[in-house]
Amino acid sequence: MAVSASAVKELREKTGAGMLDCKKALDEANGDIQKASEILREKGLSAAANKAGRAATEGTVESYIHAGGRIGVLVEINCETDFVGKTDQFREFARDIAMQIAAASPKYVRREEVPQSDIDKEREILTNQALNEGKPANIVEKMVDGRISKFFEEYCLMDQSFIKDPDKKVSQLLNEKISTIGENISIRRFVRYELGEGLEKKVDNFVEEVMAQAKL
Repeated sequence: MAVSASAVKELREKTGAGMLDCKKALDEANGDIQKASEILREKGLSAAANKAGRAATEGTVESYIHAGGRIGVLVEINCETDFVGKTDQFREFARDIAMQIAAASPKYVRREEVPQSDIDKEREILTNQALNEGKPANIVEKMVDGRISKFFEEYCLMDQSFIKDPDKKVSQLLNEKISTIGENISIRRFVRYELGEGLEKKVDNFVEEVMAQAKL
């Protein structure tokens, strides 16, 4: 299929890769921008991939307190230089990530941090669920793989949909910032406190509340 100039431009802005490389990746991905982005990363051609190995020890610890002090978040986000760490663009990104954590309540930064024992236990539960639903044994494994992906999307920050743009993953947002800022950026760790966590209380929609507070 013919690749449009607008698609090449979008991919270039997203990855920081060269125009010709973007066009080749889009041709290979049949115009799918997300797949083309992954192809560029695999080939080490995207700006994010090229910067990923560089040391990032500067940055900021950003805080976010939900209205009334019901939810508090601290997140450490690193970059390469103190100069970038003090820029409005970097601080805005850190603020967005803190809000994401407050609203979406991830448990881990990335899926590699999830203990294998937890994944195995989840896979066992999902397998039994599929079998109890009467699904044929020959498709249970594929179903479970799909549901495990949903598990990561719920509990891993990098796999979550960005609250300000649900069509974009947090990992995509991060790669865009790496490309535009020009330094390696890493979301290192976070802690999230919720008032009364573990105690019986009514269920609230924190995503809507956080978005409303931020007037988004």
